[in-house]
Amino acid sequence: MFHRKSFRGGAHPPEEKHWTEHEAIQELPLPEIVVIPLQQHIGAPAEPIVQKGDTVLTGQAIGKTDKFVSVPSHASVSGIVTAVESRPHPMGTNLLSVVIESDAKDTWTKSVKSDPAFMELSTEEMKKRIQEAGIAGMGGAAFPSHVKLSPPPEKPIEIALLNGVECEPFLTADHHLMLEKTDEILQGFQIIMKILEVNQGIIGIEKNKPDAIQLMKDKTASYNNMTILPLHVKYPQGAEKQLIKAANGREVPAGGLPMDIGCLVHNVGTALAIFEAVSSHKPLIERIVTVTGSGIESPKNLLVRIGTPFQNLIEFCGGFTQSAAKLINGGPMMGISQLSGDVPVIKGTSGILVLDEKMAKLDLERPCIGCARCVDVCPMNLVPSQITTFVEYQKIDDAYRMGVLDCIECGTCSFICPAKRNLIHYIKLGKAVWNERQREAG
Repeated sequence: MFHRKSFRGGAHPPEEKHWTEHEAIQELPLPEIVVIPLQQHIGAPAEPIVQKGDTVLTGQAIGKTDKFVSVPSHASVSGIVTAVESRPHPMGTNLLSVVIESDAKDTWTKSVKSDPAFMELSTEEMKKRIQEAGIAGMGGAAFPSHVKLSPPPEKPIEIALLNGVECEPFLTADHHLMLEKTDEILQGFQIIMKILEVNQGIIGIEKNKPDAIQLMKDKTASYNNMTILPLHVKYPQGAEKQLIKAANGREVPAGGLPMDIGCLVHNVGTALAIFEAVSSHKPLIERIVTVTGSGIESPKNLLVRIGTPFQNLIEFCGGFTQSAAKLINGGPMMGISQLSGDVPVIKGTSGILVLDEKMAKLDLERPCIGCARCVDVCPMNLVPSQITTFVEYQKIDDAYRMGVLDCIECGTCSFICPAKRNLIHYIKLGKAVWNERQREAG
């Protein structure tokens, strides 16, 4: 029925799931202060609609825009707005943020209320609720979900895929969501399938999560339009193009999107958020975060309010170990190193990884030895070593012709490189330079 349940290239980094794979989700106590960036998604940032001194309720909109490719931001606690200013962001820059001092009451806006007849809503009303709730992809890309659920008429979707792969080492947030919020995730997937008008749904899960696979199979036994697809454990199996290839053998063309081949992929965390938005008008004000690694005293999976400083989560997990050396937003392959724990949890924060001195050891970068291992493992059939060389010598047009924009930034090339070249860093730089040139050219 399916293709080969895998994809070309990829690698097998140490899984390191053992730190938290048996840790049930715990709820982090309400933070005293939250810092909520007005851009936590791809597209146009939201504009602040509150100011210093305003009283806000949990779930209340604090940032909006009329741009289609964007989503609003919401207060994750009730309290007083103490500032609307630029603050450090976990993606490595400073962005306009709303700072709220909690009143510890957690008083929710009255607009959040259950709607038992939510599955009877029109698809347009469902998408409206998803947009108003500020839902963006929670698997890392943070693409506005209502936009993704609005393919043009000439590109009808035939297959909806739910991504429960979670191939990034160390992270187990999605794993525990599937174990603890199974019914809600499946109802969210039903909403997605109804909006897209598709009759075939595939839920992909890597085989290193046998308990989630079995539970999902049991829960979907009565469904005639959903299939659970166990997948080989290989990185980056969870990238949407690789998941599609593994699930049905279809290949997204270079420069194209999954909708070009009749497919659409959503993360399991996004499906849960979609269910909550459509069934109860609940905005995206919290998420599951895996706090893990050899530099954390007591790794955990936590339910966290958006805007909570990293440091709060780390302290709840016992703090840093004495040998803690490196703090990362995300996992070791695609995550971004942080200067401090003052940055806030955002919608795309699936994990906080802290490595000790031994695991964080950085080898000196050496010249390329021409082994072509990066070519062998690249899931996008690129030549990372050549693209990197072009970027290094500022030949951006040549890097573009070699497909720099097709890179999914999975980091597999950097992981496998025996010369320890920072291939993915150069490729990200090349993309940024190219995109900046295009903007300047109008």
